[in-house]
Amino acid sequence: MTKPADAEETPPPAADAESQSAPAAAGGGFSNIIQRWRREGIVKRGCVAFRAFGLLFSLLAFIIMATNQHGDGREFDKYEEYRYVLAIAILSALYTGFQTGRHIHEIHTNKEIISRKNASIFDFIGDQIVAYLLLSAASAAVPLTNNMRRGGDNIFTDSSAAAISMEFFAFFSLGLSALISGFKLSNQTYI
Repeated sequence: MTKPADAEETPPPAADAESQSAPAAAGGGFSNIIQRWRREGIVKRGCVAFRAFGLLFSLLAFIIMATNQHGDGREFDKYEEYRYVLAIAILSALYTGFQTGRHIHEIHTNKEIISRKNASIFDFIGDQIVAYLLLSAASAAVPLTNNMRRGGDNIFTDSSAAAISMEFFAFFSLGLSALISGFKLSNQTYI
């Protein structure tokens, strides 16, 4: 058979995009695993960083409130709200110190102290409870400090306000850590 003279000759189809992407898709599984490992590493380091900030702010709240005793007769331990701030700062420092140490140990040794499933649940619940307690203590002490400032602003109320601020910062740090813990818990496989 002969081709008509006016028919255009079509070149053979070049390798289509689907067949070119097939080898890439086969290797895509490995790159997806590497990306997941990197993402998990970032999540672990982020969680450690937020807990370390929570530890720092809790320690500062503890130190500032514990040393809030001045010569004019005002001492923090005469006020229930300030004792609550101090107690929660201590509890928060202990919790975040343990968690930060545990995560740093796990990152450096690649050995888990607590199983991954139990650690995710413990992290999430612990972060939620301690963050709530920090917010509760700071919120309880704010009205007392504001009432004292009406009578006269002095170093006692300034120190109290600083300790309360540190507890709010610790709350924000642990709140972000709780978000990461929730993310890790939601991505947990139970198989």
